[in-house]
Amino acid sequence: MHLNRPSEPRLEPLEWAAELAREAMKSSPANVVNMRATMAHNRLVSKAMGMFSQTILLQFEDELTRRDVEIAVLRTCWNCGSEYTFAQHGLVALVDGVNEAELYDATRPISQGHWTPAEAAMLQLVDDLCADDCVSDSAWAEASQHYSAADMCQLLAVSGCYRMVCGFNNSAGVQLEEGIPGWPTPPETSQS
Repeated sequence: MHLNRPSEPRLEPLEWAAELAREAMKSSPANVVNMRATMAHNRLVSKAMGMFSQTILLQFEDELTRRDVEIAVLRTCWNCGSEYTFAQHGLVALVDGVNEAELYDATRPISQGHWTPAEAAMLQLVDDLCADDCVSDSAWAEASQHYSAADMCQLLAVSGCYRMVCGFNNSAGVQLEEGIPGWPTPPETSQS
């Protein structure tokens, strides 16, 4: 259960920072102008959170893929009730190999999705971490069968990092930019 999310910004995005963010985001599938312009109220926070999330998202050591990372981010955003962060990462995930149906599946119980055994184990790891700040023995054992120690560390850091980002966005009342879709809708089923 989540508290109601603010329907208006609690911290107004700074216009000078929004202009810089718009320029920086021109070639990105995401459009995090409002988040960047809100974080600009505190330069240290903005710099630290930006560096941490970019490092976690873009560095890969073993078999963990960008798709894996985005699925973990999406599930974390869902668990945190952060529509803003989910919507922005949904745009990135579509570029990184996640399809529209999987965006929706990331918001459903694991058994309702069409996940590989490794992806299901990763989602359970994220669910446990978000629910209790500790992964259960059974979820750890299952995920360890699919991921290296380095990848397990990265998955924990990805989920932890995005819990922090979601908490910031939720609490500051960061609002979706115009034209950015919110939570995913159920995929269309074909009528044959």
